[in-house]
Amino acid sequence: MKLNKLTTTVVLSLAITGIAGKTALAATTPTKLLVWEDIKKSAGIQDAVQAFEKQYSVKVDILEMPFSQQIEKLRLDGPAGIGPDVLVIPNDQVGGAVIQGLIAPLKLDASYINQYTKPAVDALNYKNTQYGIPKAVESIVMMYNKKMLKTAPKSLDELYTYSQEQRKKGQYGLLAKFDEVYYAFGVMSGMGGYIFGRNSDGSFNFDDIGLNNAGSIEGASYIQKFYKNGVFPSGIIGSTGLNAIDSMFTEQKAAVVFNGPWAFEPYKNAGIDYGVAPLPLLPNGKHMQSLLGVKGYVVSSYSKQKELALKFIKFINQGQYEKIRFEKTGEIPAIKSILTDPDFTKNAQASAVAEQAKYATAMPNVPEMNTIWTPVNSALQLIATGKEKVKPALNTAVDNIKMQIQVTQSEQ
Repeated sequence: MKLNKLTTTVVLSLAITGIAGKTALAATTPTKLLVWEDIKKSAGIQDAVQAFEKQYSVKVDILEMPFSQQIEKLRLDGPAGIGPDVLVIPNDQVGGAVIQGLIAPLKLDASYINQYTKPAVDALNYKNTQYGIPKAVESIVMMYNKKMLKTAPKSLDELYTYSQEQRKKGQYGLLAKFDEVYYAFGVMSGMGGYIFGRNSDGSFNFDDIGLNNAGSIEGASYIQKFYKNGVFPSGIIGSTGLNAIDSMFTEQKAAVVFNGPWAFEPYKNAGIDYGVAPLPLLPNGKHMQSLLGVKGYVVSSYSKQKELALKFIKFINQGQYEKIRFEKTGEIPAIKSILTDPDFTKNAQASAVAEQAKYATAMPNVPEMNTIWTPVNSALQLIATGKEKVKPALNTAVDNIKMQIQVTQSEQ
């Protein structure tokens, strides 16, 4: 009888010890978050991640991949249970991601939202619901070789004249990827073109496409003369054109390029002493209205820790960590206080992007935006090569866009 009691006591003791051990193990096993960060950008959030892990006893795993490809990967990894809690996407993918149920709405109060610039916030808002917090803004700007030009030209006409003079010397003035709408839009829009019109409630009117209106035709005609009159080489047309532009600028065969912040570091590493300025004025005196791109942190709808994921995004986007991220990656933040910080304003590159962003148009974040790129790029390449006149090329592009929009909307 005593043996049975002893046995029972030992068994109970072991059971209790086992339960306590499991409880202790559970208590010491940190919660995990998986974050997909943009390629070569994780160094920018390293300090913030470490602070978050320490404060919340959370393990954060970072996986880098190109931000434009993350939504496509989430379509497969999310349902399979191996997707991220947090990811980075460009604003023009937001609408499609929402419709497909890939990202979750964010509960953010007005005081938090108001610390960011309105265009950046709006770019990540779909149908009056916020789906992302701005990570960085991008816009093309003007970069010029200081050995070839002492100051940045003020107008595109001035730059065109300078480019003609450079051709006589066997060099190039301006080089720009004007055969793609992302780069050409600044000219077309500044002369009155637009992508989608607006309804009275502010929503996009997909029956009103302004890429073949009088302003777009005038803008594309202005662009055409750079190719027609030999100011641009034929080698910058097409899919390899941007690489050709980069090479000619770093080899100091061209004095000026229109490019984005992603080119800052490569140009610096190539040993080019270059200046950065907002895009020049158009012949009508207006600013070139470039397309504004916004990278945003979003929460996967498949995440089982959505509240913690949102807490993480808000934590790493605090001003002190945004400033560190800017210093380490060069990404332009969208927090108002940083944009007026002396450490930011003294940076000529960042200031030029921020200044150009004032005149930029945010890329529409609706699925219908995906119908724009191929037809308009094809039209601009036909215009650049002289294979088709401006008006019929743009009319064909818009007709194709309207047909593709019908298909897109039928699938929603």
